[in-house]
Amino acid sequence: MPDNIRNQTLLITGANRGIGKEILDQAIRRDAKKIYAAVRHPHSAAPLTSQHGDRVIAVRMDLNDPDSIGEAAAIATDVDVVFNNAGIMQMKSALDRDAIDALQAEMEINVYGLMRVAQAFAPVLKQNGGGVFVQLNSVASVKASANFATYCASKAASYSITQGLRDLLGQQGTRVISVHPGPTQTDMGASAGFGDFATPVSQVADAILDAIDGEAFHAWVGPLAQMISRSYQSFADNVIDGDMQAIRTQAFGIDEPQTASN
Repeated sequence: MPDNIRNQTLLITGANRGIGKEILDQAIRRDAKKIYAAVRHPHSAAPLTSQHGDRVIAVRMDLNDPDSIGEAAAIATDVDVVFNNAGIMQMKSALDRDAIDALQAEMEINVYGLMRVAQAFAPVLKQNGGGVFVQLNSVASVKASANFATYCASKAASYSITQGLRDLLGQQGTRVISVHPGPTQTDMGASAGFGDFATPVSQVADAILDAIDGEAFHAWVGPLAQMISRSYQSFADNVIDGDMQAIRTQAFGIDEPQTASN
């Protein structure tokens, strides 16, 4: 399993803009061997392939389209590290008339898309020695905001899926990292009104790549995320990172909880 990205082959979803593009640019500078830029429209990655030559390969992937994800996995058979970065955000409260439509769209990409990517690339990572699966979650995964209720709900769901993937993919030697950035200086962040208090995207990408060199499941990126993590850490250490068997034993005083039939 790679401890860093030097001489590794990467796949990045949403690699043509925002955090994904910055991860790609920094990974090139850190001597990644090859990067698959997974985008809905391969022509949108033309500036990247032109700049970096054959070290960057554009592949079509639409997280709404399971067939495109399977086709990308059939092409990118040498991947060591997957960055599932692509996501969408809509500014909707739970009481907005179109909130359900917004949540359905966000779940489709932020949750079902994650599951599709994991299902397609788990066998690829396994055959290549385990590797790393990096999921871009959010501080919104653990702290909801009324005006972003549907986005927060989708990111809470993706965080739950990521926890399950850590346990499942760990069985094949794949390390899973759950990244939780705060407000970030991207076009998505600008449209949400994050403004000057957002963290520069270069710092976010740098911290994400640094997380691969560590051992932690969580990567909290940016001042807001770091502040939340200090309050959340005890829960994360004892519950999220805890062994479920040990938690059951502590809760019930026995190895397995008793049921009515016992």
